[in-house]
Amino acid sequence: MTLPAEALRLLADWLPGNDDPERPRMQLATVDASGLPDIRTVLLSEWDETGFFLHTDANSRKVAQLASFPGVALDLLWPGFARQLVVQGRAERADGDEERRVYARRSPYLRQLAWQNTAEVAQLPREERTRQWAEFADAHDIAALEAPATWVGYRVRPSRLTFWEADPEGPSHRVEFGLSDEGWARFDLPG
Repeated sequence: MTLPAEALRLLADWLPGNDDPERPRMQLATVDASGLPDIRTVLLSEWDETGFFLHTDANSRKVAQLASFPGVALDLLWPGFARQLVVQGRAERADGDEERRVYARRSPYLRQLAWQNTAEVAQLPREERTRQWAEFADAHDIAALEAPATWVGYRVRPSRLTFWEADPEGPSHRVEFGLSDEGWARFDLPG
């Protein structure tokens, strides 16, 4: 189901376009095997009328958690605490075309990171990690490098979106969109 028109207008006003190389950072909250929450910062790769996309390594802890329980929350916070977007929904694997398109738009640093951000490399001393990074860059045309097989994408399909905005001249305000069996509903909430 697509997002409501008013929510899409707010998203278009708040978020950069998908072609903007500066990608917003967001917090991704998942649930681990023991039922405890886990949170980390990831890039918002893209967004559209169906949800929000993120990309990562298939061997990561977050991918294992998404496979066990796809319920997630996202939190995007703007500098100075002027705005916050909280998304609750379910994560699903993105299709291969979307994964390739996003990888092709990544910076050279993030492309190389997709290849070298492994448990094996992480365990090396800093000097060795730096040496391997430089050797990899010298040995490959990073701009032409295709995504590694472990590069995966996820779409978070929202069931709730909460837009919070500060107001320096009065109380803050939240607009929330919730999805039920009847469709999307809008709520105005205190800040």
